[in-house]
Amino acid sequence: MNLSVEWECVMEAPVEESLCTRIRRSEQALMAHHEAVLRAYGLTMTQYTVLLALSREGGMSGAQLARSCGVTQQSMSSVLANMEGKGLILRESSAVHAKVQIATLSGEGRALLDRAYGEVAVLERALTDAFTPSEHAALCALLERATAVLVGQTRHAATPPAPSP
Repeated sequence: MNLSVEWECVMEAPVEESLCTRIRRSEQALMAHHEAVLRAYGLTMTQYTVLLALSREGGMSGAQLARSCGVTQQSMSSVLANMEGKGLILRESSAVHAKVQIATLSGEGRALLDRAYGEVAVLERALTDAFTPSEHAALCALLERATAVLVGQTRHAATPPAPSP
């Protein structure tokens, strides 16, 4: 199939049938649910992700948390200052690098995470229950494959084209 015919086929297909549109709609619905649940606990999605990361990994630097949460170090610095002010995390200087602050969960942060996670997990159970075990496994495999394609295409798009001779 040549490119112009392929483009015409893509353009004729209703937008709601596009895989990218369906993935985006699912992601938007997931984020809307999580944000509504977390708002009731006074948390943003990034703050919740920080609490989760610290509960799983223990102490982490701001740079590590920024990478884990997919935000810039500057954004993470602000998030951590806010969370420290709320008493959700503790920060102390690293034993290895005096200028690096290591964040850990406070007791209050752990308690808040446990309460919020209990509600977030309700959606996970509802989604799991909506599929048979084989459908669930197939959906997970398909989503992993789609994610790999998306990551690969993003890397490809970020690579500048070779100069023309």
